Amino acid sequence: MRAARPGLDVTIGLLDHGPPYVEDVAGAVAVPLLLSAGYHVRVDLPARAPRLTVTAAVGPDPLLSVALADRLAEAGYDGRAPVTLAAAGSADERSLDDVRRQAALLAEHLDVEVTAAFVAAGEPRLSDVRPEAVASYLLAPGTFHDKLSACGAQVVSAPLGDHAALADVVLARYDAAR
Repeated sequence: MRAARPGLDVTIGLLDHGPPYVEDVAGAVAVPLLLSAGYHVRVDLPARAPRLTVTAAVGPDPLLSVALADRLAEAGYDGRAPVTLAAAGSADERSLDDVRRQAALLAEHLDVEVTAAFVAAGEPRLSDVRPEAVASYLLAPGTFHDKLSACGAQVVSAPLGDHAALADVVLARYDAAR
């Protein structure tokens, strides 16, 4: 984000794994780097940092479909097989619905069937489906991505990471809040 907008003061604030903690960070706008609007976006972040304007979650968004498609292509996806959009999951049904909406956006972008599946919470569980290609709906590597990699799919994409489209979505959320 700093590279995309050099003059913008971008600061990191963490909810639980800090410091720096979000409530201690100076600024006026917090863009939650979360791909769906679950508990952290709706309750936790506003309670912890009431002086900040909290934007919508980063996902779902049509631009994320660009990043997801690019990550699939980088992993060797040929564009023909159905895709499973695999996310961590949530106990919050609204968050699961956000992932399903992103799956629909990705299906439109790829022009193939895309279904959502979840690693930790939500139905269907990734462990219960037999995906051919998995689009990782995660921001970074770690335990959840390790589970995606072990699911037996022929293609598993990398997390979204530092894809330019993700930065564009974050900056759009910031601009809308300002």
